[in-house]
Amino acid sequence: MPIKPPAPPFTRETAIEKVRIAEDAWNTRDPEKVSLAYTPDSRWRNRGEFVHGREEIVAFLTRKWTREQEYRLIKELWAFDGNRIAVRFAYECRDDSGNWYRSYGNENWEFDDEGLMRVRLASINDTPIAESERKYHWPLGRRPDDHPGLSDLGF
Repeated sequence: MPIKPPAPPFTRETAIEKVRIAEDAWNTRDPEKVSLAYTPDSRWRNRGEFVHGREEIVAFLTRKWTREQEYRLIKELWAFDGNRIAVRFAYECRDDSGNWYRSYGNENWEFDDEGLMRVRLASINDTPIAESERKYHWPLGRRPDDHPGLSDLGF
């Protein structure tokens, strides 16, 4: 299986890089592309849903991004050790009725030796927001390098 750099053991710099790579991938909203960062037998817990393997990851993300329109995400490193990274994140999206939400969460990640994620455990809380409360206004896709991060935004 090809290596997906950076691979563990992580340093602070490579953990930050891995987090940004994950953020960038999720901001593509391309389930097939995102799934390639995970082992073929990857295990997820996302809220109360359990996902196993790439095929289920693709199906899960397809449903997610159909429901969560104009999705924009920021991730930030919280901690790391060896082959594990803890991340906090917030994303904004709207539903098909035009209601906006900001979702806050934490993820625990575990990687194999090649740098593919084999475990993703996510706890997420959703908060309705007014459109005027939105903080993420960049064009859909990768967050610009000069856009504030979570800490800068006070999240």
